[in-house]
Amino acid sequence: MNRKIAPPIKDAVDYKLSLKPYDHYKLDNGISVYSINAGAQEVVQIEWVFYAGNSFEQKKGVAAATNFLLKNGTNARNAFQLNEAFEYYGAFCNRTCYNETSVVSLHSLSKHVDKLLPVIEDMLTDSIFPSSELEIYQQNSKQRLLVNLKKAEFVASRLIDSYLYGDSHPYGVYTNPSDLDNLSAKDCIQFYNDYYLNGKCIIFVSGNLPANLKHQLNERFGKLKANNEQLETPEINATPATEKKYRIENEANAVQGAIRIAAPFPNRHHPDFKKVAVLNTLFGGFFGARLMSNIREDKGYTYGIYSYLQNHIQQSAWFISTEAGKDVCEATIEEVYKEMKILREEKVSDEELLLVRNYMIGGILGDLDGPFHIMARWKNIILNNLEENYFYDSVNEIKNITPDELMELANKYLVPEKFYELVVY
Repeated sequence: MNRKIAPPIKDAVDYKLSLKPYDHYKLDNGISVYSINAGAQEVVQIEWVFYAGNSFEQKKGVAAATNFLLKNGTNARNAFQLNEAFEYYGAFCNRTCYNETSVVSLHSLSKHVDKLLPVIEDMLTDSIFPSSELEIYQQNSKQRLLVNLKKAEFVASRLIDSYLYGDSHPYGVYTNPSDLDNLSAKDCIQFYNDYYLNGKCIIFVSGNLPANLKHQLNERFGKLKANNEQLETPEINATPATEKKYRIENEANAVQGAIRIAAPFPNRHHPDFKKVAVLNTLFGGFFGARLMSNIREDKGYTYGIYSYLQNHIQQSAWFISTEAGKDVCEATIEEVYKEMKILREEKVSDEELLLVRNYMIGGILGDLDGPFHIMARWKNIILNNLEENYFYDSVNEIKNITPDELMELANKYLVPEKFYELVVY
């Protein structure tokens, strides 16, 4: 090898991407397990995904409270003992609640999984929701909420969703301090019984897996009264607001405003979604996108501005999000619409399109680095009920979409009249 000669540069689009397939099996009770055994490090990630998000709750805030309190007391262990069990083995257990689903996740060294699965089993089958723990949760959640309500960006993100979907839709509803006060241990126990003990569960495991992990999972979770025939998330029609433009004063002495511009958009099952992902990246999906180049680099109105497609299972939306000085908020919005107009009227150059393609393919290459990232790709496909070839179809669209198709999509979707516009000062 002559080290005086630089190696040839290969564009990311020239790489052939491959998504490692998963293994699928079912426990004795019908719970599906999706498994990827890969990686050199002796670490494991296990995720228990329940259909127990806020779409299923009858009382605001109960889904998130129930999910959080799973780690705060069982008949055998109190909150301290549960947390100590994970810390002793250097493991991490997290709980997260989304619109449709809630997740309990475990990150652990492979050799300690057999010690930790009984603790997770205890949490998922014998949580008692102590009133004292619920009171602490209510107090802390209210304090965080009251602090966040003073932040323009937090208020803007809540309000724009309610305008897009309606304030009674799971995607548009938001929790107020009074909702937290109204929660009771009885509410959490009922939700827990309905959607954890007798709900639908899917397990995702990835990493350097112990040889007998399948047996361990079946022993610990194969006897749950899982209702795997339970209907998926109830479909609720959006009731968007009739007014499209809003200006809200949240803080009298504010020096900047939080800008949210958003329009309803089809979900991942729509044939345009994969192509629009390319258009979105070009428009505002990365640091070199049109919005950033204009509004940050050229005008200096903001530190950063991005656009993105929401990853919702049902209805979705196309968002532009930024914070800008109070005196330039209106000018920022005007520039956003100017960039939309340019995309509708002028074809993107081959050079810029290649840059976007390389960026997107490079991002996917990074996402395929390691079993946890690979499983995250599969989990998104599985939970959104997509075809298994969705990944390869998406890559194909990135590599082959044309400037004419991008202009056509811009004329179809990047129309200012379709967008809701909100500024919170």
